[in-house]
Amino acid sequence: MLRMSEDLGAIVLGAVILAAALVVFLILPYADLNDSLTQARASQLDDFDTAVWVAEADSNNATGAALSDIVNDAKPGGWELNPLDAFSLELLYSALLFWVILALLFACLCFLMLEAPIPFLKGFVWLFVVAVFAYLLAAQADFRNMGIGYALWAILLGLFINNVFGIPDMLRPALRHELYIKTGLVLLGAEVLFGKILAIGLPGIFVAWIVTPVVLITTYWFGQKILKIGSKTLNITISADMSVCGVSAAIATAAACKASKEELTTAVGLSMIFTSVMMVALPAFINAVGMPEVLGGAWIGGTIDATGAVVAAGAFLGDTALNVAATIKMIQNILIGVLAFGVAIYWTSKVDKAAGADIGASEIWLRFPKFVLGFLGASLFFSLLLEMLDPGIATVLLENDVLDFSSDMRGWMFCLAFASIGLSTNFKELQSQFSGGKPLILYACGQTLNLCLTLLMAWLMFYKVFPEITNSL
Repeated sequence: MLRMSEDLGAIVLGAVILAAALVVFLILPYADLNDSLTQARASQLDDFDTAVWVAEADSNNATGAALSDIVNDAKPGGWELNPLDAFSLELLYSALLFWVILALLFACLCFLMLEAPIPFLKGFVWLFVVAVFAYLLAAQADFRNMGIGYALWAILLGLFINNVFGIPDMLRPALRHELYIKTGLVLLGAEVLFGKILAIGLPGIFVAWIVTPVVLITTYWFGQKILKIGSKTLNITISADMSVCGVSAAIATAAACKASKEELTTAVGLSMIFTSVMMVALPAFINAVGMPEVLGGAWIGGTIDATGAVVAAGAFLGDTALNVAATIKMIQNILIGVLAFGVAIYWTSKVDKAAGADIGASEIWLRFPKFVLGFLGASLFFSLLLEMLDPGIATVLLENDVLDFSSDMRGWMFCLAFASIGLSTNFKELQSQFSGGKPLILYACGQTLNLCLTLLMAWLMFYKVFPEITNSL
């Protein structure tokens, strides 16, 4: 039996999760809903609201509701002063059941990858506990309002445990941060829908696809020529994280250039800190100066890194700004595949090329992170599915049910990944990445350039070149 690679394993696991979501939330309720919907439309007046009707009918999907409850209730609830307020018997039951589901999935994957599942599962128990506590800290009211999410807490908890107490050897087989990250990115692909992108059209594409490469290349050049950052892999990982779409771009770039986990941790840590500040400061500034909603939303979508933070920041301005911000971030997310391919080509042909050696397509293919194909495949499949379904059914069953579930699962995968990174990272190794404060300077200067260019491009595209699209939003 051939051993399945980690990239292929991530694609398979992501596909299984998405297929299960489709069966539970779309295929099982679809036949009954579609027939009933046809009859309801025929018997109702012209103002019949399809989405509302489908949402009410879908509330009877007991299997889907149970599965969603297990995934969501495994996260501790909100709390202010006493963390025990977040715990309940329902949490313990859901967390245990969810761990069993994840354990079965990863055990099957271990068999396919010709690895022993028992050592992995022993360590996975404790890794899952760390992930739950990361969600617990993220649920604290003040931290939540400041935008300090589970990702940063997972890394910090892992770093604290590893560097203060150390970790047992039993835990190490479960510290598979690349596997969790790659699976999460495959799930992210399902949320990148081409139909949503076309709703904003050319202005959003110009903002996301023109500014982003300019900032990426300029920041990388600045790090090498001006700051003289010694590690090119650290430089490009930070540049991609800051200019494209945060953590997801950093992960894909790190895989393509073979950056170390310490370099990836540095990039992710900087991203989380700047994101927490910008998601509060940027909408406050936009409101203070009276910037139009569309322009403010485009600015937020093109500059704030994490998708969740973009949605939260856009919501401060209004529904129009939220929609524009989320769509532009979605357009940026498409660049993950292009970015990984471009970095793979550049690193193979320029950075790691031996003197006099010829670089062929096979070398680039070996460097290219294959899991990105799963990301692109999921995006294409769900984009086509969205267009094929009745709009009301697509909104409720696909976007609100299937994709909400996949988003929750992606969050868990990322949380496990960041906890793994923290638990396997030494402070001394991480400290060396911040030598002279250059990574921080690189991120701050790059984000400043990103803010200026994105605002300029958004103003030009939405108000000067395509004002009719802006008026229609």
